[in-house]
Amino acid sequence: MLKIHHLALGDYQTNTYIVHDSACKRCVIIDPGYRPLVILDAVAKLGLTVEAILLTHGHFDHVGAVEAIVDATGCALWMAESDWTQFPTPENDFFYPIHDCDFTEVQFCEEGDIIHAGGLTFTVMGTPGHTWGSLCYICQDVLFSGDTLFAGGCGRTDLPGGDRDTLRISLERLAELEGNFTVCPGHGPTTTLNNERMENPYLRK
Repeated sequence: MLKIHHLALGDYQTNTYIVHDSACKRCVIIDPGYRPLVILDAVAKLGLTVEAILLTHGHFDHVGAVEAIVDATGCALWMAESDWTQFPTPENDFFYPIHDCDFTEVQFCEEGDIIHAGGLTFTVMGTPGHTWGSLCYICQDVLFSGDTLFAGGCGRTDLPGGDRDTLRISLERLAELEGNFTVCPGHGPTTTLNNERMENPYLRK
């Protein structure tokens, strides 16, 4: 059974998800943006070990705790290569320089890839628009949407890597997914894809 434990952390209240199969003692952390000690303490209290981190994109509020967690656990890191290669500059300071960190294992993933971790299977969906390499992860009936899709909204496109037309295409693809999904976004409350199809102005055709 899929188990999801949720933490909202930092100034931006970024949603961090600790995800695993109920029969598995290994877990996946999705978007650890802040407070690595809080995240690792939550993992320890659940009696789990961290097998992998999945990043929906490379903005600082989603990746800031990555280095400390990888150093503490030796876990794998999965993300899009196009966000990994972004160097912070005065004009482009939303990307955290995680590529400078000494990671034991970095895996780049893209549309259609399958990731096995935490006793679960995640299907990668490329959803650029908020950043060049924004990804969604589908696990069973749950969609981890990062900053591509929120309850009642969608990600900004005025930040580095953003493009309104590209995001529109990604949102259309999400709207066209077969069936309903629980949507776990990068910020704000959980929702469902059916509800967003009906209520979200950015998802309605």
